[in-house]
Amino acid sequence: MQAFLATLFTWGVTMLGASIVFFFREVKKGIMDALLGFSAGVMIAASFWSLLSPAIDMANSMKMISWLVVFLGFFSGGLLLFLGDKLYDFMQKKMRKRESTTSHRLKRCLMLVFSITLHNIPEGLVVGVAFGSLAYSLEGSTLASALTLALGIGLQNFPEGSAVSLPLRREGFSRKKAFFFGQLSGVVEPIAAIIGAILVLKIQVLLPFLLAFAAGAMIYVVVEELIPESQSNKKKDLMALFTLIGFSIMMILDVALG
Repeated sequence: MQAFLATLFTWGVTMLGASIVFFFREVKKGIMDALLGFSAGVMIAASFWSLLSPAIDMANSMKMISWLVVFLGFFSGGLLLFLGDKLYDFMQKKMRKRESTTSHRLKRCLMLVFSITLHNIPEGLVVGVAFGSLAYSLEGSTLASALTLALGIGLQNFPEGSAVSLPLRREGFSRKKAFFFGQLSGVVEPIAAIIGAILVLKIQVLLPFLLAFAAGAMIYVVVEELIPESQSNKKKDLMALFTLIGFSIMMILDVALG
């Protein structure tokens, strides 16, 4: 129950991040391209500090071959989205329909939501494991540390919610739809937290791979979709600066909040 309540908070912060799409009256390409670049920076930073770095630390603490586990997870995450991308294109060709603007928007929507959702699943598991560890009196497990972890993940979820909703708004989705898909990526955290709390000892073994898997999926989306789209703007150097800003903010949140 503690893990569930904690991740309801993290989901709520994701909703707050996604809700900023309601504060834009019109979609100007320059602003939305900048926000797209910002989202790319957020996702790159989250991939390392929220996923890859903890995955390496966990693998080392469990006496695993850390580089191999992280590599397999990272590459598998990116490969899954690559294959999903190819499958989508194949299905479109099979149906003998040219890829319309709507279908392209749908594919980008699915990729964004899927990648951030993959990122949130291991985060929910981590919170569940933290609270579940209290029942087993595992070394280093305290209520204060579990609450701090939930708070840190929650605050990180604010820019992640916007990392989904803002690019979708840029693609022409209505504010309500962009918000819906943005917050939807965080709904898996309470579910994953319950699973992590119940299966705390078994889930711990899988966490390094799952964290790296989510990182690979996020990097694929950034390279395939977000950065190329933001760089379609005439002011490419300015868009790159917003990517650095997004990266810096997410890095500060991750490092400062542990």
